[in-house]
Amino acid sequence: MKKRWISASAMVFALAGGFYWLGDNFSLGAADETEIIFEEEFEEEEELFYGINIKELDVIEGVVGKNQTLSTILAPFNVPYQIIDEIARKSIDIFDVKKIAFNKKFIVLTPKDSSQAQFFIYEPNPVEYVVFKLDEVEVYKEEKPIELRHVEIGGVITKNLYTNMVDLGVNVGLIDKFADLFGWNVDFMSTPPGDKFKVVFKEKVVDGNVVGFTDIEAAFFEHKGQEYHAIPFTQNGELTFFDQNGNSFKKAFLRHPLEYSRISSRFNLNRFHPVQKVYKPHLGTDYAAKTGTEIRTIGDGTVVEARFTSANGNYVKIKHNGTYTTQYLHMSKIASGIKPGTRVKQGQVIGFVGSTGLATGPHLCFRFWKNGQQVDWLKEEIPPSDPISPENRLAFEQVKLEKMQQIAAIPLTEKPDKLVAEN
Repeated sequence: MKKRWISASAMVFALAGGFYWLGDNFSLGAADETEIIFEEEFEEEEELFYGINIKELDVIEGVVGKNQTLSTILAPFNVPYQIIDEIARKSIDIFDVKKIAFNKKFIVLTPKDSSQAQFFIYEPNPVEYVVFKLDEVEVYKEEKPIELRHVEIGGVITKNLYTNMVDLGVNVGLIDKFADLFGWNVDFMSTPPGDKFKVVFKEKVVDGNVVGFTDIEAAFFEHKGQEYHAIPFTQNGELTFFDQNGNSFKKAFLRHPLEYSRISSRFNLNRFHPVQKVYKPHLGTDYAAKTGTEIRTIGDGTVVEARFTSANGNYVKIKHNGTYTTQYLHMSKIASGIKPGTRVKQGQVIGFVGSTGLATGPHLCFRFWKNGQQVDWLKEEIPPSDPISPENRLAFEQVKLEKMQQIAAIPLTEKPDKLVAEN
């Protein structure tokens, strides 16, 4: 807050007849010229950068070099080592400075009359930033404003769902959600040219760059002439997707234990084993993926085995109920906390793709038991969750009409463009 003094001259007249205004300051019939002083308070205009007023500061931007640490970054800015050490210890619960990573953006703010850094700002990701206030040894984390941008995309399969969606600018994570949604209705490993897709969602935008997305708001897939509409509706306190007939898309199990990925070898009772060099039943479904890819349990259940054997490598076995059990083989490692007796939820990460045991390369061998007998997972029919209840039918029909009209209005394109409708 600053103060400014303003002076003004005013001619003040006292009227004849003995009137006195504010005491005896003005004489009868006199014409006095008086200087009046006004005191005005005003806010100095700020220039905010990461929420900090930089009007009196110099801004130095950079990126973390190889093997750089907080100490080596701040060394050229005359920050005493004891302050660096103190702020590193003080910040551990907010942001561990050991996690400062190569090629990440940072900003140093110094007073205009000094070369010693007053602030150090680090961006661990496009949304968050950490402020180190060096003169007061204070650390805090903030988020940049996120803009939600409404997006509607429609396309035709010419190669496969993944390639065509990526060509239209769809985030890979959203493609995985789309594939999970329709996975029990469509085999995305073998979609023919001419199949159609549409999806409505919101992009999260920071500084003009897309950094994520919200949940799918409506979706559509046409497979070999069969249309599937995914209509979101809240029933029994849970938001679930239903088809145009009111049947739930949700089932007790996810369709695949990996996010949308290529199946390299299907269930085969007479497969030539690539390691043992003999023909023998292959009682699982193989999913090719890079080492370290997250493996998720397809359903709720209890871990009954989590260990290593020479044939299976690192593996986890989960009992879901009295009918179904699943097993996940050849992991590079088992996820932390996964051990016999652990309760797991559908979609929870239980391990990571590897090539331990009898495996020639990184992949997941997934096995599925029904009533104690291994069966072909890809041919199993799993019953869905409850359909729209009679008391919710009218409300659902209203939502369905709105969403189907929205989907119908989305044009189909094979070009790498997308239709963006601003809210």
